[in-house]
Amino acid sequence: MELFNDLITFVKEVFSQSDGCDLRCAIEHFITAHQQLTYGLLMLIIFCETGLVVTPFLPGDSLLFASGMVIASTTALNIWLLILLLIIAAILGDNVNYFIGKYLAKKGAGAKLFGIFTIRKDYLDRTQKYYEKHGGKTIIMARFIPIVRTFAPFVAGVGSMQYSRYITFCIIGAVLWVSSMSLAGYYLSSNEFVKAHFDHIVLGIIAVSLLPVVLGLIRSRKSK
Repeated sequence: MELFNDLITFVKEVFSQSDGCDLRCAIEHFITAHQQLTYGLLMLIIFCETGLVVTPFLPGDSLLFASGMVIASTTALNIWLLILLLIIAAILGDNVNYFIGKYLAKKGAGAKLFGIFTIRKDYLDRTQKYYEKHGGKTIIMARFIPIVRTFAPFVAGVGSMQYSRYITFCIIGAVLWVSSMSLAGYYLSSNEFVKAHFDHIVLGIIAVSLLPVVLGLIRSRKSK
């Protein structure tokens, strides 16, 4: 019961930042109370953010960065073990999304996801052609773009991207994403500017991550 209450508190602290507590503070509180169970909590969040199309709002980049910062100042957790576990969680989440998409693609045009998203034949055809040509780089680049990384594996499944090719780029993307974000937080944890402006740094990470999407939309509008 205590663990459940602490999970609820963690969620509240992350999304409401009550009493001035940010994501970094929420992770610190959970580590203090449950130490090694924090591995499981962070894995669950990364798994859901990458594996469930209904949870793209969960923190991804910011969670990795904040976790790296917090772990640098505690002996309760190990940064290298965390990176390994979160890479596994990201790969598993992506695969769940991929196979959900593949399952719907096999059902063909007219298949529905949660009774809302309907797969059209023209959508299937375009997606298959796109992933045949650009699937690899899309899977890797999507890792660094919030929301997009939640849907890219699903769309890859819908587009029937060859699994052996998909899993290769999925692993590469997971390793690059988790390690770069976590280690950035870990090695910048002692920087006074980063510590004093943590919220702004997180917003900056999100803004930079979304930049390719914005540029892509601008290009597509200009080409029309």
